[in-house]
Amino acid sequence: MLKIGSVVLGVADVRRAAAFWGEALGYAPRGGEEVGDRWVVLVAPGGAGVQVALGRSESAVQEHPRVHLDLYADDAADQTAEVERLVGLGAQRVDWDLYPEDPDFVVLADPDGNRFCVIDTSR
Repeated sequence: MLKIGSVVLGVADVRRAAAFWGEALGYAPRGGEEVGDRWVVLVAPGGAGVQVALGRSESAVQEHPRVHLDLYADDAADQTAEVERLVGLGAQRVDWDLYPEDPDFVVLADPDGNRFCVIDTSR
């Protein structure tokens, strides 16, 4: 049976992306490896969970990406706090034109422009 091992994000600056996603998720480079200019795999504490791999890419960021990360917050207060924390780490709010009337998610972009959502899972 297959399982998802890594989500791979293309980024312009691997070191900057590794610093952001490492702080955002509490992840660290796999096996204590050095963060290079071309590639790094970040793992959750204790190694459990889906890895985030970051690879250098020159492709343009998609305004409406076909694939993105959803990060789960426990409730609206946690969502607000996490959005503010992520913005403080370098994420940017995205003026998302596809929000429904009463969204349970907030769209952000990492420092490379990759879109991701912070979801209020209490709804």
